[in-house]
Amino acid sequence: MDAIHPRFEPDSITGRDPKENPMTLNAIPTAHASHDEHATNQGSPADASSSLDLHRTTSDMRTTRSRLGLQPQAPIVEEHDLAEQQDWWWAKVRIALREPFAEFFGTMILVLFGDGAVAQVLLSTGQKSAPGGNGFGNYQSINWGWALGVMLGIYVAGDSGAYLNPAITFTNCVLRKLPWRRFPIYLLAQFLGGFVASGIIYGNYIDGINKVEGPGIRTVPPSPTATAGIFCTYPQAFDTTAPQFADEFLASAILMFVIYALKDDSNKGQFSASGAWFPLAMFFLIFGIGACFGWQTGYAINLARDFGPRLMSYAVGYGGEVWSAGGYYFWYAPMSWCETSGSAGRRINLLVFRRVPIVAPFCGCLFGGILYDVFLYTGPDSLVNQPWFGLKDLARPKAAILERMEKHKAEGLV
Repeated sequence: MDAIHPRFEPDSITGRDPKENPMTLNAIPTAHASHDEHATNQGSPADASSSLDLHRTTSDMRTTRSRLGLQPQAPIVEEHDLAEQQDWWWAKVRIALREPFAEFFGTMILVLFGDGAVAQVLLSTGQKSAPGGNGFGNYQSINWGWALGVMLGIYVAGDSGAYLNPAITFTNCVLRKLPWRRFPIYLLAQFLGGFVASGIIYGNYIDGINKVEGPGIRTVPPSPTATAGIFCTYPQAFDTTAPQFADEFLASAILMFVIYALKDDSNKGQFSASGAWFPLAMFFLIFGIGACFGWQTGYAINLARDFGPRLMSYAVGYGGEVWSAGGYYFWYAPMSWCETSGSAGRRINLLVFRRVPIVAPFCGCLFGGILYDVFLYTGPDSLVNQPWFGLKDLARPKAAILERMEKHKAEGLV
């Protein structure tokens, strides 16, 4: 999500121009680790054949990576790329899928810390011998866990852009011209990361779950012994569908708006929260969203964080209520109810508001990104900063897509 800013001088620490890679969310200036540095060391695709060894493993993977929407030149340090072990079959797989692997493990770390914090707080409730006198932690402990998970996940997924959230990836495809071909494989990697992490949490805390509910008994809110909330979000019993959607929409919009502000070098004033400070800034952002906007719906704000673990909870025995709880808060609605709905308003309610933790983050993130770009962002790479706010492309979508693909190829992004 970094912006292109031609007027900026090279970074005083790394010696690099901050505009080198406009697609990277988290360009952390660490030695031999940043995607930007790798791109600089390896050169652009146009001059790679003249200045670098064509027999490098990354050169063999260019076509595969381009088809996936990834940058043809993998983010690998040059001396590592030339090493003998890179010719082994697994090394080639790792090079071809380096960024999706990073998104997978970054999201997995995020969910491990977040769901782990929820599990510890929920399962220890009532233990008078605990440090707090009533269990090991409280609601703020959960916010700490999710904030830590996001920060550490960003560090893990630095070379992929560290999106960790399909709604953030989607918004960058729309507003920052991230290649659309990259979206499906990032979405899959993020979903699988959340799914696997929740399975690990279930295995780690299964004895505690059995102690609270009983062996083989699995319930969801509002049951007083429900443990399904360890894995995914459920709204408060009193919360109706429109406020649920509004709550997730607002939290997601704040998330995207502040991320764009943190990554906008033209808006840093006397400081900069990007680079090495960005993960720490994200820690405080996620903690703040949870502490201030998270109580009513659990602040999913991320399909990968909610849908993957929800599917895992269904697989391990929580049953169909994981889909129907909270007035079909998640997504599912029986066809008979849809067909017998007596008014158009109820049908709209089914089609939109009931899909809260999936649809609301996409809508909210896109709105937050547009809001920032319309009023604050001045970089030329934003769709908003094109003629007619980019709306003319809607009249000629095929031509706009072809133009965008050609530009991505020229810039070496695919």
